[in-house]
Amino acid sequence: MTVSVLVVDDSGFFRKRLTEILTSSGQIKVVGAATNGREGVELAEKLRPDVITMDYEMPVMDGITAVREIMRKRPTPVLMFSSLTYEGARVTLDALEAGAVDFLPKNFEEIARDNSQLQKILIDRILDVARSRPGNKAAPAAPGPSAPAGRESSPALRSRTAPVERPRSALRERPATQAPVGDPEAGRRPVRRGPARHYAVVGIGTSTGGPVALQRVLTALPASFPAPLVLVQHMPASFTPAFAERLNKLCQIEVRQAEDGDVLRPGLALLAPGGKQMMIENRSGQARVRILPGDERLNYKPCVDVTFGSLARSFPGKTLGVILTGMGSDGKEGCRLMKQSGSDVWSQDEKSSVIYGMPMAVAKAGLTDEVLSLDDIGPRLIEGVS
Repeated sequence: MTVSVLVVDDSGFFRKRLTEILTSSGQIKVVGAATNGREGVELAEKLRPDVITMDYEMPVMDGITAVREIMRKRPTPVLMFSSLTYEGARVTLDALEAGAVDFLPKNFEEIARDNSQLQKILIDRILDVARSRPGNKAAPAAPGPSAPAGRESSPALRSRTAPVERPRSALRERPATQAPVGDPEAGRRPVRRGPARHYAVVGIGTSTGGPVALQRVLTALPASFPAPLVLVQHMPASFTPAFAERLNKLCQIEVRQAEDGDVLRPGLALLAPGGKQMMIENRSGQARVRILPGDERLNYKPCVDVTFGSLARSFPGKTLGVILTGMGSDGKEGCRLMKQSGSDVWSQDEKSSVIYGMPMAVAKAGLTDEVLSLDDIGPRLIEGVS
């Protein structure tokens, strides 16, 4: 099956180069090109492509506004092209929140060593994005509490409901069925939930769709959340500082990029820095972060398997691992180590995942104790972690 693509970019050179690379695969057909966001919105309705590639800085209408319009009129998977700078990160995160599925650096030299590698990366990413679920965003809710002291208020924060009362009610009202670990239907239906447990740490791993998913999970948690959290999001080194800063402004818990030697503590979420590996060491009863150079032998920097494996060793039987939306299977082996140590694993369900890759790999391997919709994960953490 051929995937149809609409290219939206004000650079004629970039439109031509991208079109040449994509059409060379034989699996992708570029059905149109637009020079600004307004044209992109109009052509998206007219041509109905499977995927749209979008620049963010364009005349007439910028890429973020165009994504919002496309998601409002005809939701379509959008792949953003951005610069690997702090400002580029900020804008890209805005685009992801607006409904874009994923992003790539616009400078091709930054994502590939040669043309053959570049071609494979671009084509694979387009095909993956074509299989995604665009616009998997929270439904509007009644106004919630104001931002915590010292934090900036935002539409995302103002729109969420109170972090405990609504979700717990919703969980009680939803019928639960049992799905034992290893059940092939585990990824398709909810499971019976047990009482709250004490966890030494909660680890959350994610990739494509993760920035928005993490925001929705973490903004549900109160400042008094009783466990430390470690977060692994597949993301470039230039993006993770902006992402951590964004989450910290939106959340009641504290969120920041992890640094070597950081001590884990309740109510603090530490985000693995892009381009490196984050491990947790537990010595003499004190857990500290170790930040290591990215290993070229590993596809992901940071890697969920690496971090989760270190959690399994440091806190056997006392860790909760959570796998959210993402391509591939990173996190599966880390979750296996957690399960072997007696710890618990939750995963996001297929319906609410932008890409049902990572959580599917964990569920199919029989490693998932609970399968949850994205909107239930934050409330379930409140209810299930003591």
